[in-house]
Amino acid sequence: MTTKILIQDVDIEYFNDIFELLKQLWPNNRLDYHKMQKVFDDNLKSDYKRLICAMINNQIIGFCSLTIKDNLWQQGLLGNVDELVVDEKFRGQGIGRKLMDTITDIAIKEGCVQLELDSALHREQAHKFYNNLGFTTRAYLFSKRLR
Repeated sequence: MTTKILIQDVDIEYFNDIFELLKQLWPNNRLDYHKMQKVFDDNLKSDYKRLICAMINNQIIGFCSLTIKDNLWQQGLLGNVDELVVDEKFRGQGIGRKLMDTITDIAIKEGCVQLELDSALHREQAHKFYNNLGFTTRAYLFSKRLR
């Protein structure tokens, strides 16, 4: 018997489980629970953010977020995948693909003309995953810490 994977919008009560997933995504970062909860709450209220999760038997096993913004270069709306994480115990089962397929459908419905994301240099398996989904490498990402 196969267990059904449900992809759905995120609800505010899912924060604790998503926070635990984000610790897997950024294991070397010290995450501030309260700061992250504020950003999470703000994202849920935003007209420009979409948050989805993957669930099995009411357990959150994956999370993906999208930001939609006007972009002059694209002459329209650009979707940016900000986070994608699947629980380590459930990786390799197509859950990341289901999340990305759903977030792509959302971006299309919202009128985005392009979907982008960034991925840390050391995440070579993720790069292969994104290439297999049709993403191409087209730029470098530059960061500058302000605070």
